[in-house]
Amino acid sequence: MRGFILICSLLVTACATPDVRSAVVPGEARVAFSGKGIGATKARGLADRATGRRVTIDDPVRLASISKLIVGIGVMRLVEAGTLDLDADVSDRLGWRLRNPAFPDVPITLRLLLSHRSSLRDGIDYALPLDARLRDELAKPEAWDTGHAPGAWFHYTNLNLPVVAAVMEAATGERFDRLMRRLVFDPLALDACYNWPTCSDGQVARAVVLYDAAGNAVRDDNHGTRPDCPIVPARDGKCDLDRWQKGANGATFSPQGGARVSMRDLAKIGRLLMDDGTVDGVRLLTPASVAAMRAPLWRYDGANGDSEGGFYCAYGLAVQLLNIVPGCDDDLFGDGRPHFGHAGEAYSLRSGLWIDPAAGKGVAFFTTSVPDPAPRGKSAYTQAEERMARGLVPGEYRP
Repeated sequence: MRGFILICSLLVTACATPDVRSAVVPGEARVAFSGKGIGATKARGLADRATGRRVTIDDPVRLASISKLIVGIGVMRLVEAGTLDLDADVSDRLGWRLRNPAFPDVPITLRLLLSHRSSLRDGIDYALPLDARLRDELAKPEAWDTGHAPGAWFHYTNLNLPVVAAVMEAATGERFDRLMRRLVFDPLALDACYNWPTCSDGQVARAVVLYDAAGNAVRDDNHGTRPDCPIVPARDGKCDLDRWQKGANGATFSPQGGARVSMRDLAKIGRLLMDDGTVDGVRLLTPASVAAMRAPLWRYDGANGDSEGGFYCAYGLAVQLLNIVPGCDDDLFGDGRPHFGHAGEAYSLRSGLWIDPAAGKGVAFFTTSVPDPAPRGKSAYTQAEERMARGLVPGEYRP
């Protein structure tokens, strides 16, 4: 900008301010935190290119798979209340028999679903229309890994979470998005939601529009208002949420990726997990529940799952763990230190919530307009994620 002003003065012509909307500038935000609270913050780029509205750390963004970790918190609250059992056959709650057709005698539990060892696969579309029934969809052979029994193999699968959401709904009688607000968002005083219905009008108006690398809006281009249909409509095109039936379709509110949360609020969730279930005087989980989420239920040994090139090396209850498997390629921060949390990727966005428990610090971030395929960093993560995780400025990253 300094060079632009100098050239204008030398030419003695009328110069317009450069329009940042004319270039594809990623919208991104980062919040560092510790047990004491929020630390350094930064935000860059636009939340909405059409209006020129800039990103802030208080703008809600579709988190992608970090949404799974938040669902895990909700599940643990229900486990603590005695409503759910991590090791019970989920068929008992669903009211129908959920089985891998190749292993009909092996029950599937919440523990297996949340740790991606259920033997479900994303061989079918997990973004189901409002009037779909999960029971019918999971009867399709393509939904299953018939080569591995439940519990025997890790395969990261979005479809696990609609099943978890259906179990939660069946157990409580509450619609998933409202249930997550009661269990997690309201107690923490967060204006956050799944797929928009339970966010305030003001928060909806602050939505971060997701753009691809060419600058095309690909998600949440809502023009400051609520979307006409916040979910996948029914097959007849109608979007009447009165059609909702408890436990019938856990995919309706996108539990696998549909949480809209600001980076300030995501940092608060990180602080909750950092401090064993307490944040700002609010006790949401017991230390035992947080420990259970963080405990590695699966560690990659070269022959027990799909690490996706070293991206997944250890996993707990809806929680990723970094740098606990020697030789694995998941050193996102480049420091060799163990971290826990979750990554997110969807609609050209990359996001992360990561906690270094030994150092007592963490970071919440997102960046948009990441190209596909994205340039890989020094680890199995992308350069964009490594830059945001490490707090580097644009252009500072060196492969």
